[in-house]
Amino acid sequence: MKRDAKISKRILILTTLAMAFSFTVWASLSPLATEFQEMYGLTNTEKSILVAVPVLLGSVIRIPLGIFTDKYGGRKVFTGLLLFTIIPLVGVSFSSSYFMLLFWAFFLGVSGASFAVSIAFVSKWTPKEKQGTALGINGMGNIGTAAASFSLPAAAALLGIQGAFWMLMLPIVIMSILIWFWTPETPKTGETKTILGSLEVLKYKNSWVLSLFYFVTFGAFVAFGIYLPTLLMDLYNITAVDAGVRAGGFVVLATLARPLGGNLADKLGAGKILTIVFLGIIAGALGISFSMTSLVVMTIPCLLVAFMTGIGNGAVFKLVPQLFPKATGAVTGIVGAAGGLGGFFPPILLGTVKDFTGSYVWGFIFLSIVAFTCFIINKTYYDRNKKLNIKAART
Repeated sequence: MKRDAKISKRILILTTLAMAFSFTVWASLSPLATEFQEMYGLTNTEKSILVAVPVLLGSVIRIPLGIFTDKYGGRKVFTGLLLFTIIPLVGVSFSSSYFMLLFWAFFLGVSGASFAVSIAFVSKWTPKEKQGTALGINGMGNIGTAAASFSLPAAAALLGIQGAFWMLMLPIVIMSILIWFWTPETPKTGETKTILGSLEVLKYKNSWVLSLFYFVTFGAFVAFGIYLPTLLMDLYNITAVDAGVRAGGFVVLATLARPLGGNLADKLGAGKILTIVFLGIIAGALGISFSMTSLVVMTIPCLLVAFMTGIGNGAVFKLVPQLFPKATGAVTGIVGAAGGLGGFFPPILLGTVKDFTGSYVWGFIFLSIVAFTCFIINKTYYDRNKKLNIKAART
């Protein structure tokens, strides 16, 4: 497939913007969770479930949509995803009970699958030697999570909760039009696999290792992005707008670090970068565990985790097309799903831990333990193995 530089750049820009707006939708319930809690009299666990539910579908559906992107092309799949997103936005805006809100929140999760579609679309149009940087830039679409934290509390105060969700529909419609009319479809190359055939990549250890790594790096990013406003308001009794701005700062730093992670992985190797990443996450998680009494002190380890998760996200997705050049969409979907699930469980865990123990400490200690496990595995597979177990590249 001939890669035209102008076309590649246009696809990268448009898909990154489309992912950013999709992620704003995906994270839209978190900044308003306290309002919903007061509206429906929710417990901390119920509120945590509401915040986490969109992450569930957004994670699982990445697998088929990543495969569909390989099979049918990024232009078709991305446009369809954006148009479908309008339906649950309308549903959430008209919800009048907690259970109705949960129903539409689940389908709101489709917007989170934009990641798998976008990464697969961009990788097909990017030369191998530039994929780490390009996919790192594309991953900056995660900044939509910050946009939700920054904008939705203020929008809800001005327009009401219903008006805030109606406001989100306009950029989604605009991006669906731009993707459909301004990007070319990815030419089909080689054999077309069935969904079951595409899932054959699961027989390779690299699929599982990369999934675990992304479960931690992207999972921590998502979990912090969607639950940090709730955590800050609960710990320090600050306003939703203040908490949203602070959480948005976390997401912005992590997002800006992502292309740096991809670029460093291009130059130094993903294994070396991931070693530093997991050590940093361990230090940050333990730092948070023992600094919750002070907002100022806690900010430092939070920012460390933000930076390290961003670097880690970029480094992991340097490895995906490198190890699976012929099944990038399928593996992106699988790894992306693992990352999304990594963001689904921690908010529920933190809410439950808080309800039962009155503290969030053990949730962050658990994160440090998981990160240490990834550190050991990375030293075994990628940091010491210059060939990166490259057998998987034949798939």
